[in-house]
Amino acid sequence: MNYNNKKFRVVQNADNGETSKETIFTYKQKGTILTSKYKGGQIVKGHLMGLVDAHGNIEMRYHQVNLKGELMAGICYSKPEIAANGKITLYENWTWTSGDKTSGTSVLEEV
Repeated sequence: MNYNNKKFRVVQNADNGETSKETIFTYKQKGTILTSKYKGGQIVKGHLMGLVDAHGNIEMRYHQVNLKGELMAGICYSKPEIAANGKITLYENWTWTSGDKTSGTSVLEEV
């Protein structure tokens, strides 16, 4: 699976997450290396870097600056599913490595 030039929007997130439906992720992929810039909603600016396995699963690290001016960071594991329309849905489990260090889940859909 190749995520290069695909855009994703958050459709579901845990209460302790900062991303929302206003947050747009633009993915770039070269080989197994995935990067993304993202912003919107509570996120002023964010970046992520990850590795994509043979099944399209992503292990990533992210960091972002929120509207409060805080630098937040975390780790995330994403599992893809192809919808009937051919678009990718990502099911994510993440943990903050900054702040309160809590965990949560989110769902992103390709736009």
